[in-house]
Amino acid sequence: MASSAALTPEARQALVEIALRLADLARGATLPYFRRPDLGVDNKHATGFDPVTLADHAAEEEIRAELARLRPDDGILGEELGSTPGTSGLTWVIDPIDGTRGFLSGTPTWGVLIALSDAEGPHLGIIDQPYIGERFFGGFGQAWIEGPQGRAGLKTRAARPLDEAILFTTFPEIGTEAEREAFTRVARAVRLTRYGMDCYAYALLSAGQIDLVIEAGLNPYDIHAPIAVIEAAGGLVTDWQGGPAHDGGQVIAAANPEIHAAALGLLRG
Repeated sequence: MASSAALTPEARQALVEIALRLADLARGATLPYFRRPDLGVDNKHATGFDPVTLADHAAEEEIRAELARLRPDDGILGEELGSTPGTSGLTWVIDPIDGTRGFLSGTPTWGVLIALSDAEGPHLGIIDQPYIGERFFGGFGQAWIEGPQGRAGLKTRAARPLDEAILFTTFPEIGTEAEREAFTRVARAVRLTRYGMDCYAYALLSAGQIDLVIEAGLNPYDIHAPIAVIEAAGGLVTDWQGGPAHDGGQVIAAANPEIHAAALGLLRG
């Protein structure tokens, strides 16, 4: 079975073009539903609220159909339609709408996540925000944002003291009680803490706007694309023990090793 490390430059660029094509398709599938009354919202869980919309299914179905045509030997892991094994050693990890709660609320901070991974983790990733037309790409030696102001390179923020840092997480009630206590130790030490941005927080980190994203309870499809984009831009993403984060769970994304070490020390208590 192949890995991404064995690919030629030409093969890598072909995969980049396919990933961009998938993101284009997802834009076309999601935008017709955004800020419309007919979202077709269902709740995936009997307790709590974990919404899924017609747009989630439409986007993932479009992506899977295109991959079946262009890359039939690759595996697929998607949030809505599960896992399809492959034989190539490469897997496309898809979250058709990361931030469905934001999507149904009309906020433009949801995104489409597309990653290409092997057994070692993600090597290519896209965070795409269709409504405002921003695309963050990282992998295979590239790191760029394309949007209303054109295309520019991505670079994470330089090191700074923790008391000057900006921290994001999606939910104020992050994780378990112990996880909330650990997060609060970091939140008390930074300059500014913000909530509710879903995958767009990771995009902002890759663009040098913020310093940290700390979350818990993530799934692999939530984090594969952000890992690829952030690492390509010069940052790092680990679990709360400093190990690989591509299996999800507890995740800390940092703009640089110095801010990562400072925050990780507080998370560990």
